[in-house]
Amino acid sequence: MKKIRIVADDRIPFLRESPLSALCDMTFLPGAQISRTDLLSADAVITRTRTKCNAETLEGTNVKLIATATIGFDHIDTAYCARRGIVWKNAPGCNAASVAQYLTSLLVSCSRNDGEELKGKVIGVVGAGNVGKRVIGIASALGMTVLVNDPPREEAEGHAGFVSLNEICRNADFITFHVPLERGGKHPTFHLADRSFLNSLKPGAFVINTSRGEVVDHSALKQSLAEKRIRGAALDVWEGEPEIDPDLMNLLDFATPHIAGYSTDGKANGTAASVRTVARFFGLKEDGLESWYPTIPLPEHHVLEVSSLADAVYASYDIRQDDAKLRNSPGTFEKQRGNYPLRREFQAFRIRNMVSLPQELRESLKRLQFQG
Repeated sequence: MKKIRIVADDRIPFLRESPLSALCDMTFLPGAQISRTDLLSADAVITRTRTKCNAETLEGTNVKLIATATIGFDHIDTAYCARRGIVWKNAPGCNAASVAQYLTSLLVSCSRNDGEELKGKVIGVVGAGNVGKRVIGIASALGMTVLVNDPPREEAEGHAGFVSLNEICRNADFITFHVPLERGGKHPTFHLADRSFLNSLKPGAFVINTSRGEVVDHSALKQSLAEKRIRGAALDVWEGEPEIDPDLMNLLDFATPHIAGYSTDGKANGTAASVRTVARFFGLKEDGLESWYPTIPLPEHHVLEVSSLADAVYASYDIRQDDAKLRNSPGTFEKQRGNYPLRREFQAFRIRNMVSLPQELRESLKRLQFQG
């Protein structure tokens, strides 16, 4: 029987160790360099966001399936795929906990920098899908008041629990975006945070974007920061990345190279989802394939003794380190992503002295999923 031919991004972790490597004819290439020539005889592509899956790449090829090991899928021309009968699948929710961990470290850092407690602060969460729901959970665990804006969900579920963008602008101390990039349709998100939006924020607001770079108008953000119309901002995603605006970076409180969702757990989830997608599509029935999940190493120091929430959060993930690396070498944006180190999520860490901690701190750590 002829083996299924798969071209895969060579930066997708654990894929080489998956059962597909033995069952299929696998070719691994740098994602940004995968071309139509590489795909001429391929049956499937396993990709990340750096491979543009459009007519230029796919026309005249044998590709029947695209499995992207990511939540986002704006690198896939879905309309073209529909016309060509090419099936595509993403990995919804795969790195939701990773982004929530990133936000926790960011918020804790803001609290330390400002000398203000997070408890009682208001955070506006724009987009309440898999990632947004996780962010709502960690914000609640930190004692913050949460305002949620998600027009598609509000239309489907009713008004209860949702607020308008205007209400978030008036009241939120922090605004964080977790929306897909939509350039048209009923609810476009391209430049959702434009000059008008930024000018309408309450004094002292802090803007965070970990969704897609184009959701925030960088020119407008740069002007708002330079004129001190808002207190600060943090970007993990950028317009035009991997090329980034150094002047904007210098105005930001935190700048990172699109790694908010880059926990090793999140990557493992995305890879496992892609393996299952390929197995189901091509009817591969080998034992263990449907339930396969990679073995993820533990961090060297995964048993912690802490005296504060910040101690635990920074021991699992310290956003300040990624911020410093990008500022020191913005030209290595892609290299920093491609060589990102092991990063485990909160649940991989055990707090040795959990029972002796104050009750409020203990409850917060448990809600963040630290183990006792």
